[in-house]
Amino acid sequence: MSASRSPVRQSSVRAHNLALVLQTVANSADRPSRAAVSAATGLTRATVSALVDDLIAGTLLTELDPAPRTGAGRPAAGLALAPDGPAGLGLEINVDYLAACVVDLTGAVRHRFVTRADQRLLPPCDSLAEVIRLAARAQQAATADGLVLAGAALAVPGLVAPGGLVRVAPNLGWQDVDAVTPLTAATGLPVTVDNEANLAALGELRADGAEPTFLYVSGEIGIGAGIVLDGELYRGGRGWSGEIGHVTVYPDGRPCRCGANGCLEQYAGQEAVAADPDLAAAALGIALSAVVNLLDLGVIVLGGGYAPEFERLRGGIEAELRRRVLTADLAPVSLRAAALGADAAMRGAADAVIRGVREDPAGWLATAQAV
Repeated sequence: MSASRSPVRQSSVRAHNLALVLQTVANSADRPSRAAVSAATGLTRATVSALVDDLIAGTLLTELDPAPRTGAGRPAAGLALAPDGPAGLGLEINVDYLAACVVDLTGAVRHRFVTRADQRLLPPCDSLAEVIRLAARAQQAATADGLVLAGAALAVPGLVAPGGLVRVAPNLGWQDVDAVTPLTAATGLPVTVDNEANLAALGELRADGAEPTFLYVSGEIGIGAGIVLDGELYRGGRGWSGEIGHVTVYPDGRPCRCGANGCLEQYAGQEAVAADPDLAAAALGIALSAVVNLLDLGVIVLGGGYAPEFERLRGGIEAELRRRVLTADLAPVSLRAAALGADAAMRGAADAVIRGVREDPAGWLATAQAV
């Protein structure tokens, strides 16, 4: 029998329908009733009711008291994501700071910890030990709130291979660093590792009013980018897209840590912005114009350290975009600051965990029942 005609397992149907109901509630602008979820999904009321009961029992949904009646008929109770359900642990190692946060199923940040310290002088094991200490503080805080952490994700400023191996992070001096194993052992949680700009872009994608297609640019000591196309992160053929910090803006310019000359991050990294914001803005405009001409992106989001500096950088960047983007007169590029500000990467990391629960509630329920 061909795969396309193979029978669908009942468990697969249930898993699909659980995810459908949970996503319908999560994406609703209000607090839908069971009847409203039935109408939106096409599932019968009896099926929705049974699925909702399972999701409530698994602390994924909560049912709220109905609003006071204003007309005929009995008012229906509304459904919402459970704020006391599973939560995500977001971690970040960057060049001059470490960070951790706990985000609940509703997307609310429950706890946030940041330590300022230069990581360029430390071996990877020391940086990992420090972020493990932050993770422990976050875990204790989550436990005190009655939250169960579903997993952890670590954001790093470098190229990350499938499976979480950090192949190279030039500004940290890392090469072929396994961050997953020590973090998993220390936290007792499933751990993923990803590029910080990718995670920040995913976090920004889920912010209120986000566009489905945009370029997210993260400005720290180094510079990274996340490319979002039609609501999906574009990773490239090997998963290493977005290294905009090593786009050449001045071919005979300053030497870069990567071994080349004239890279963007030598002129528009955090230290360069502090020294000469006009030069930084011009360099950013040159690099961003090239990306827009290549990919036809209409929205650029400045995040990380660029977010609080947005107004200082905006004019210079926009001047270069108008000058260099071929279609600038036909369709001006929109430039804005990140909605999540400088916390986008660690919040995006935590959101990656939460997104996994939302997309596979059956998996979470099975895990929770096994504990």
